[in-house]
Amino acid sequence: MTHEPRVAVVGCGYWGKNLVRNFHELGHLELICDVDGDRPRHLAAQYSVSYTPDYEAVLRNPLIEGIAIAAPAVRHYELAQKAMLAGKDVFVEKPLALHVEHGEELLQLSKRLGRILMVGHILQYHPAMVELGRMIRAGELGKIQYVYSSRLNLGKLRTEENILWSFAPHDISAIVGLLGEAPVTVCARGAGYLNHEISDTTLSTFDFASGVKAHIFVSWLHPFKEQKLVVVGERKMAVFDDTETEHKLVTYPHRIDWVDRVPVARKADREIVQVDNGEPLRLELEHFLNCITNRQRPRTDGENGLQVLRILDACERSMKQHGDAMPLLAQPKRYEVHPTAVVDQPCQVGDGTHIWHFSHVMANCSLGRNCNLGQNVHIAPGVTIGNNVKIQNNVSVYTGVELEDDVFCGPSMVFTNVINPRSKVNRKNEYLPTLVKRGATLGANSTIVCGVTIGAYAFIAAGAVVTRDVPEYALMMGVPAKQVGWICECGQRLYIAAKPKAFSTAERAARNGRSNLTATTCDACGLAYELEGSGLRRAEFRASEAHAMMSNGAAQLAARA
Repeated sequence: MTHEPRVAVVGCGYWGKNLVRNFHELGHLELICDVDGDRPRHLAAQYSVSYTPDYEAVLRNPLIEGIAIAAPAVRHYELAQKAMLAGKDVFVEKPLALHVEHGEELLQLSKRLGRILMVGHILQYHPAMVELGRMIRAGELGKIQYVYSSRLNLGKLRTEENILWSFAPHDISAIVGLLGEAPVTVCARGAGYLNHEISDTTLSTFDFASGVKAHIFVSWLHPFKEQKLVVVGERKMAVFDDTETEHKLVTYPHRIDWVDRVPVARKADREIVQVDNGEPLRLELEHFLNCITNRQRPRTDGENGLQVLRILDACERSMKQHGDAMPLLAQPKRYEVHPTAVVDQPCQVGDGTHIWHFSHVMANCSLGRNCNLGQNVHIAPGVTIGNNVKIQNNVSVYTGVELEDDVFCGPSMVFTNVINPRSKVNRKNEYLPTLVKRGATLGANSTIVCGVTIGAYAFIAAGAVVTRDVPEYALMMGVPAKQVGWICECGQRLYIAAKPKAFSTAERAARNGRSNLTATTCDACGLAYELEGSGLRRAEFRASEAHAMMSNGAAQLAARA
């Protein structure tokens, strides 16, 4: 049966009603919570769901797995904190919080409790922006030089946060996501016309280590609506216009020629970029539901929300200092990267991980805690690596490969991700996934052909070529690799009797009635195992009991003979 998480929407006003509609259409809406009785009552009747003004009742409801928070920003921290403490996964509209320390608390809480924390940075799910990001990463625009974003409208005016915190999070998240880096310094100026304490317009300037500059202009005192983002590259310029009904993304192959040492602009006709027509909010909420179901990290997770929050905070501090440049508060890295190694952003690297000489970790990867990447290791985009993984020198982990905790990759071993590669045929849409489960060892110079699963604690011998799935605890050798035995979690080879022993009634009771199993223990660590059918698994009884069942050790001696 497919897991279908139930969701409650908290706050169903200006934007929250859109969350209600989408969760209902996706078939996951369970409950609406809002203190305004008329508004939630009307929506509840429209979508045939229950509503309540009592947030505590939402938290106590055992059917609800996820809570989507669209309440005023000043309440985001409090509501998200309570939801995670109650065991719920959380989707919170931007900004994550109004104070950096609150954002840090929410992020640490989500990690400690193992809860999904996703922030509503909707532009990162917009099909046009997704395509623009692909074009930038593929180099189709050339080296990026400048980014400009405008978000202008008349209202909705707010009193709890200024225009910077209300409008700019979308554009900051989008620009940082497109460039794959955070700014090193920011400058911002704002002006309040309706209320001098609250800025109605702001202009922010960002400087990036790569040399890119960006501007964001936001206002809720503008006579017409405008939502544009312009990216200027050496080869092309791209324009994303969210107010366009059809052609939301276009490029201009303009160029600059130098004539007599004077720059001359050469204009060209626009090129329409075809993108999907999916509703961004629908795609965003589907992603949240998938994260709940599959326990996966959201694209705009708490880390991303906190990064945007820190940039907003730096802009706010700059505004208070009349536009002075503010360095982005550096966060201490709790992992080590050698000066010759490169780690592209965004990328998640766990505490205690070491990345050594000339290695390259590409964007959108996730590396767990206490990993060790040796010399000349390449990690391709989107790869997920668990905790305590050791990758020795000269290994490339390609897109589509996933390594669970405690995996060992020996020197110069090889992964693939396409079964039938040709240089002239683009097969990026044909990548086959490869899963290496917990504790497995891939020996030096071994090759893992894509599309297979390596079972937990399996051992692939040096030089072996794996072309099919490998059972747990299997010892594999040869070309193509064949199973030649079994191996313990500690790495010691196991010796198992050829035939199962006939156990007594008491022994069968100790083994839960499974009298057709063959038992063995590891001489090195004493772990006990059972062979049932073609698979091996850890035994449910103690090693001493397993030894007693072995009839004076005759079965082990026979197997070794």
